Amino acid sequence: MDPIRMVDLVGQYAKIKEEVKDEINKVLDSATFINGPAVSDFQSDLEKYLSVKHVIPCANGTDALQVIMMAYDFPKGAEVIVPSFTYVATVEVIALLGLKPVFVEVYPDTFNIDIEDLESKITDRTVAIVPVHLYGQCADMERLMTVAKKHNLKVFEDTAQAIGADYKYSDGNTVKAGTIGDAGATSFFPSKNLGAYGDGGAIMTNDDELAAKLRMIVNHGQSERYYHDSIGVNSRLDSIQAAILKVKLKYLDDYNQARQQVAERYNEAFAATDEIVTPATAGFTNHVYHQYTVKLKDASRRNELNKYLAAQGIPSMIYYPVPNHLQKAYSYYGYKEGDFKITEDLCSRVISFPIHTEMEKEQQDYIIENVLKFFSL
Repeated sequence: MDPIRMVDLVGQYAKIKEEVKDEINKVLDSATFINGPAVSDFQSDLEKYLSVKHVIPCANGTDALQVIMMAYDFPKGAEVIVPSFTYVATVEVIALLGLKPVFVEVYPDTFNIDIEDLESKITDRTVAIVPVHLYGQCADMERLMTVAKKHNLKVFEDTAQAIGADYKYSDGNTVKAGTIGDAGATSFFPSKNLGAYGDGGAIMTNDDELAAKLRMIVNHGQSERYYHDSIGVNSRLDSIQAAILKVKLKYLDDYNQARQQVAERYNEAFAATDEIVTPATAGFTNHVYHQYTVKLKDASRRNELNKYLAAQGIPSMIYYPVPNHLQKAYSYYGYKEGDFKITEDLCSRVISFPIHTEMEKEQQDYIIENVLKFFSL
C-alpha cells in the first residue's frame, strides 16, 4: 500500500503529467510569464465553468478577499461580519484594512454561518458580510442575501474550500458557489480542489463596474500602464500557474465526484459507531469535500485519536483548534471564552481524515479500520 497522504498531489499529477508539461512548455516557449495568453485562457475557461461574467485572477486567495474590500474603500472602523470558525485569512484582511471583524456563530451541523446570529449583530456601522463555504458546502446564501438586501450590505463569498460546489435556490435554480454575492474569492493553493503548483487565487463577480476596478487594483491601480487611478497592489496569477490550472479545471468535476465517493464510504463505515458524527450536508447545496471533517462525541479523545492515527501512519488534521475570536492577534477586539459556545465546542471536537482524488480503497479501508479500532480500545 502506498503511503497515506491528506492530499495525494503526486498521484493526481501522474495522471495529467503530459498535459501539464505541454501547457507549461507553451508558456516557456513564448516567454510570456506575466499576464500571458495562459492567464486569459484560464480566466475565460473559469468564467464559462462558473457561468459568471468576470473572473479576475490574482496571486492568492487572501489577496482576492483583500482586493475586493479595497475596491469598496470602506471607512476605517466599519464593521464586517464574519464567522469565527474559519481560517484566519478570512479575518486578517478585514483587520489589515483597518476595518472591524464582527464575529458570529456557525450552525453546529454544517459548520457554516448562522443567519439568525448574523442578523442580530448588524449595526449602523456594518458594511459587509463574508460568508465562508467551509469544508466544501455552501452557506445558506438565499437567506443571507435576503438579510443583506434588507440592510443594504455587501456580500463577499469566501469560496476557497468550495470551488465547483452547487447552490440550489428555493425555485430550483442552481448556481456555483462564489457567484451569488457581490463578489466571490477563491484560492488555488495546491491542496485545494482546484489547486495550482504554487500560489494563486481569483475573484468572481457579475458587476461590470466592480470588475473594472478590481482589475486595476490587482495591477498597481492602473488600467493603462503608468497611469494609476487608484491605490493598488501587485497581485497577479503567473502564466505557468494559469497553464496548470487550465488543465486541472477540465477535471474539477471529476475530482469533486471522487472526493464525494470517498466521503460516502466514510459515512457508511462510521455509521457503525456513535462516537463519530459524520458531516451533514444542507438541502440547498452539494458538498465537494475539500475536507472530510467529523465531530467526536467525546471531545477529550480528539487529540488522542490524532496521535493514535499518526502512529499507524495515518495523517489527520484539526481545522481549526482555536477560533478566531480567541486568537491572540485579535484579542484587542475584546472577545472572551464563552462568547461563541458552538464555535468553541466545534474547535474542541472536530478532526479531518484524509480525502483526495487518488484515494485507494485499500488505503481508506485501513483508515476506517484504525479509526474504529481506536474507539474499541
